[in-house]
Amino acid sequence: MDSLYEELVREGIIVRCPKVHMEEFLGEFNYLGTTLRQSNIEPMPSLADVRRVITECCILPLGSSAVHEKAPHIKSVLVCGPRQTGKKMLVNVVCTETGANLFDLSPANIAGRYPGKAGLAMLMHMVFKVARALQPSVVHIGNAEKTWMKKIPKTDKSDPKRLKKDLPKTLKTLKPGDRVLIMGVSKQPFDAEVKGLCGVYQRLILIPRPSYPSRFVIWRKLIQKNNGRLAEALDLSSLAKISDGYTAGHINTVCKGVLTEKRIAQLSRKPLVASEFVPALARIDPIYSEEEEAFRIWYGKTPLGRKRAKAAKGDGDDDGGKKGKKGKGKKGKKKKK
Repeated sequence: MDSLYEELVREGIIVRCPKVHMEEFLGEFNYLGTTLRQSNIEPMPSLADVRRVITECCILPLGSSAVHEKAPHIKSVLVCGPRQTGKKMLVNVVCTETGANLFDLSPANIAGRYPGKAGLAMLMHMVFKVARALQPSVVHIGNAEKTWMKKIPKTDKSDPKRLKKDLPKTLKTLKPGDRVLIMGVSKQPFDAEVKGLCGVYQRLILIPRPSYPSRFVIWRKLIQKNNGRLAEALDLSSLAKISDGYTAGHINTVCKGVLTEKRIAQLSRKPLVASEFVPALARIDPIYSEEEEAFRIWYGKTPLGRKRAKAAKGDGDDDGGKKGKKGKGKKGKKKKK
């Protein structure tokens, strides 16, 4: 086992996970969610909802064998959302909070390694043998949508479809006692075939753009994290308002650009003001509402999305009854003939 572990480390399959705790994934609840539902509008999940689902589906079952035995067995999770929303960060959070080993089977990472069918079979065997022996373990797959894309760009030399046949087969070998979780990450899940993608990943976790309450918290925390001081002259409310469409990753980039060593040294005599952050913010492209809508439409086409929509309408039982009646009617007609 030691030799297998050493080989996987040497080949870059087992990687060191940066320490990131769940409290660092900033975000608040969507306080307008109930109001939107009363108007028959299904709101996007909030960042606080994402934290809760990651804790319930990933951290608790992986971190506790007792919870793993009694909770539903979740083998795979797909974390998807626009760029810079913290998808890879959540993978690192799960590994940090559970003390799990991190295996990277992203297409770009395994490109050129273990070539051919025999090489890939050996790689999958080694990865999951070590993952089971040293559980809890997380198997990370970046750009997960590429495995099920209809057309791969000619510029992509990573051969992302290598795992298309082997990954579903390996998934079936995971038993309830195995604390091994496959975590896929995708920023363009709508480019993949829905049937193939949803056939492998049991849970889909959609990360939205930060809402106003989340942006307010993110600005406050990240300014302090980058050694800034919160003064009365700093209008966080206005910053949160004008940064609609910007993610925590964007805001962190802005804070680092503004709060240089020179500016930090001047804070005692020249407090921060909101206008200092505007030029740096304007140089970054935000996540437009059309991009978020594309994720909402895609999620509605998935089995989980359809099931959620049916549950929200409360007509699941009615549909089942109608289908049953139609079936009986057809059988009756055939008998008369």
